[in-house]
Formats: sequence, structure tokens, C-alpha cells
Amino acid sequence: MLYLAEVQKQKGGLLSGGAKTELKLLACQRTDQNWSTVSEEVIAAEDASKLNDGALVLAELNPNRQVQRIQEAGRPLVNILQNFSRQLEKFKLKEDEIDQWKQSLTFQAQELNRREMDMEVRSEQLQQLEDEVQQLEEQKQEVDTSRQEIERLQAEVERNRQELEGAWEHLRGEQRRLEERQADFQPGTVLDEEQSRVMSELLDRLSSRVAPTETVREHLHLAFELVEKQQETLTPHWQKLEEQKSAIAQQQEEVERLSQTFSDRQNALQEAQNSLVQQTAQLQINTADLTSKQEYARIIKEQLRSAEELYQQMHSLAATSGDVVLGQQADVEALEKMPLEELQKIVQDLEHKLEIDASFVHDQEQELKYKQEAIEELQTKLNNASDHDHINLELELTDEKDLYQMLNSSLVGQRRNMLQHQKFLKQHQAVMLRRQGHTVTEEESNNKINLEPILLQIETQRQQYSQEIQKLEREIDQIRSGVELNQGMIDNQTHDLDEKRQELKAIEENLLSLRRTTAELSGRVNLYQEALQPIQDSLDGLRQKLQGIGESLDQFQETGDSQVQAIAQLRHILQGLMPQPELLAS
Repeated sequence: MLYLAEVQKQKGGLLSGGAKTELKLLACQRTDQNWSTVSEEVIAAEDASKLNDGALVLAELNPNRQVQRIQEAGRPLVNILQNFSRQLEKFKLKEDEIDQWKQSLTFQAQELNRREMDMEVRSEQLQQLEDEVQQLEEQKQEVDTSRQEIERLQAEVERNRQELEGAWEHLRGEQRRLEERQADFQPGTVLDEEQSRVMSELLDRLSSRVAPTETVREHLHLAFELVEKQQETLTPHWQKLEEQKSAIAQQQEEVERLSQTFSDRQNALQEAQNSLVQQTAQLQINTADLTSKQEYARIIKEQLRSAEELYQQMHSLAATSGDVVLGQQADVEALEKMPLEELQKIVQDLEHKLEIDASFVHDQEQELKYKQEAIEELQTKLNNASDHDHINLELELTDEKDLYQMLNSSLVGQRRNMLQHQKFLKQHQAVMLRRQGHTVTEEESNNKINLEPILLQIETQRQQYSQEIQKLEREIDQIRSGVELNQGMIDNQTHDLDEKRQELKAIEENLLSLRRTTAELSGRVNLYQEALQPIQDSLDGLRQKLQGIGESLDQFQETGDSQVQAIAQLRHILQGLMPQPELLAS
């Protein structure tokens, strides 16, 4: 099992010997992405003696709690943090998406509630209109009944008028005959008894034909009151009709305002889309520039890697060949002069140090071998993986390759240092063996090849490559930052565009709903007016007819008064013609 641990070194005493190296366990890996803390357990690990005190390492333990393998934890921790950052970004994107869905659902719920309330209000208005139309129908029936009564009264008045005109015409004829007879009579002539009786009967009959107008006036007054009552009933409906017309005008203004808002939002959306297109084009340009810089950096890194390989090969040549001079050279003259015991102590120290270096290089080579096997195993899994696991395996394979490259790069320098220490040790051993009386084969220094100038040139070239790579990496970081900034801006603009589209869609739906409501209200108002106008026209027609009947009744009253005066005049004339006054009294 893999643990995250801290290297702890304790200095030993005089009796216990050298320093003691231990590992303090901090965390344990449960799964690929899951770590949990453990109790601070300390285990012995002499393999970590070459590491610094306090260094963080990844230690693989067997079931017996023994260390099988140790590696520095720097790069793996960076990978873990990178994976954690990716997970956080994915989680944040999911949270943003959930928030957008919540806002959309909240908006849809509010819009649904508003529409339900509108439907309830419209239903109540429709029911109210139906009730009002029913009342108008009843009032129309009452108006029709009143119209029939008025027409009956008008027919009765017309009949009485015709009878009165007939009686009046008969009276004029009698008056003309009376005047003719009066012209034939001589002054002082009187009517006989029969003539007087006939004339009296005619006058009585004419007097009885004068029709009374009080009853007709009472009916006419009641008809006027009924018409006014119907008008009072219709007046609130006309006022309500005007209020609804005013409401329609206000809604029409709201429709125009909302239409202007819709047009403005459309223009803003188009501008935002144009800006997004420009940002996307700039992102593509920056991405292409980033790709070219990365490709150039890859080429420079390949050249740097070739220079390092050449440098390593030169060191290997210097280490394996006795004819090549490289690196630090022992001061033979000083070694010849120092005491033999001190020289032996130096050789022992160098041998111990070389042993430590060789052990460390061996461990690193084993770790490199394990990494290569892990890479091959991941590559096999990746070839047979499903689409769901393909991305995670690719990321894990990339991380393992990076670790392998980093470990291999550090191992190159360690091998080089080990070879230099090995050659330095051989020089000391040769001097020590010669001073001890052993035969040592001397190598002519004049025949040795000095590779220092070549290595210096290669090192200079390596530094130039490194500087160029650093410069490219800074430029790549700047471009990548610009790309990420552009991508963030594009994401924000895309999010804003989505919100503007949703807002524009909501405005469009409100506009269509308001237009539909306005059209429905206009239709109801027109229907309401079509129902009110015929009733109003009927009332106005009845009022005009009643006014005409009143004028005819006034004329009839004047005619009756004239008839009464004419009868009184005839009675007065007959007073002089009748011999017996008692006939006149009858």
C-alpha cells in the first residue's frame, strides 16, 4: 500500500553509531483519487538515509509494514493537486450548470403562476361579461315590451285623433249648414220645437265626442320614466365600456413599449454575438500561436536532450577510458606528501561515499524500471479501455510519463557524478598502492585527451538551449494566460448570451401574451359595444316616438279646446233662435 511519509533523521550516540533514519506516515492512498490521514506511525527506513531530513516521500509498504520502495513525493503531489484542481473546476462547472437550471426553473415557475393568474382573471372577466350580456338581454326584452306598450298608446292616440278630426269635420259641416240657414232666416226668426231639439242633440253629441287626454298623458309619463330607467341601467355599462377602451389603450402602449424593448434587446444580442465571434477568432489566433511556440519549444527541448545525451556520452567515455582527462583531478603531489594513514582514511571515505552513490543510483534505476513497467501496463489498459475510462487513463499515463522523464533526467546527473567520484577514487587508490609498495601501471599523461573544452562548449550550448526554453516557456505561459483569459471571456460571454436569449425569449412570450390579451379584450369590447348599441338605439328611437306622441297630444289638446269653444259659440247662437230657453238648458 502507498503512503505519504516524512523523512526523520535522528543522530546516534557514541555507542549506537551513525544517524538513524525513519519514516513518519502521514496519509494512505485508498484509491487513485482518494487519500485519508493515518495515525502518525513511525517505521524504520534505512533506504531513505540519503534523503534530507523533513523531505516528503511516497513509500510503498508490504503487509508486514516493511518499506519496499521509496520515491520523492514532489512530482506526485503536484499531480495530485492538479487532479484535485481539475475536479474542482469540473465541480464548479456542474454547480454553475445547476444554478442555471435552478434559475431557469424558477423563472418558468413564476411565468406559469403568472399565466395561471391571468387565466383566472380572464375567466372571471368572461363570466362577468356573460352575466352583463344576460342582464342586457333582459333589459332588451323590457325595452321591447315598453316599445309595444308605447306603440299601442300611439295607435290609441292616433285613433282618438282621427275620431276627433271626424267629429270636428262634422261640426264644421253643421256649422256651415247652420250659417246657411241663419242666412235664410230673417231677423227675429226662431226655430220651431223640432229644430231646436235636433240642434240640442247635435251639440250634446259633439260635447261628448271631446276625448279626455289625462289618461294618455299618464301612460306617456310612465313610458318616459321606463325609458329613463332603462337609460340609467345602460349608462354604467357605457362607462365600463369606456374604462375597458382606456385599458386597451394602455395595454396597446405597453405592447409598443415592450416591442421597443424587444427590438433593443435583439440589437444588443446581435452585438454580443458579433463580439463573441471576434473573441473566438482571436482565441483561434492565440491558440495557433501557442501551438507554434509549443512546437518550437519541443524542438529546442529535443536539441537540449541531444546535447545532454552527448554530454553524458562524453562523461561515460571519460569514465571508461583511461586516456581521457575529465572533471576533478587528484593532486598527486599533495597525496604523495601527506601521511599514509591520512591517505588511507581519505580513500576509505571516498569508497564509502561511492558506495552510497552507487546504491542510490541502483535504487533510482530500479524505480525507473518500475516506472517503465507501470507505463507499459497503463498503455495496455488504455488500448483496451472503454470510452468512459479512456480520459482518466490518458491523464494517468501522462503523469507517469512525466514522472519517468523527471526521474530519468535526475538519474543522468547522478550517474555522471558517480563516474567522476569513481575516477577520483581510482587516482587516490593508485597513489596509496604505490606508496604501500605495490606495483601500479602508470599512464602517460601526455597521451591523455582533455575533453574539458568540448564539454565546456556542450555546456554552453546547453545553457543557451535552457535559456531559450525558459524564454519560450515564459512566452508560452503568457500566451496560455491570454488564451485562458480569452476562453474565460468567451465562456462568460456565452453564458451572458444564453441569459440574454432566455430573457429575450421571455420578453417575446410576454409580448405575444400581451398582444393576445389585448386582441381578446378588444374583441370583448367590440362584442360588448355591439350588444349595447342596438339597445341604446332602441331607447333613443322610443324617446323620439314618445316625444312625437307628446307633441301630438298637445296638438290634440289644443284641438279639443278649440272644439269646446266652438260648441260654446254655437250654444250662444242658438240661444237667440230657440223659443224655449229650457231646451238650451237641456
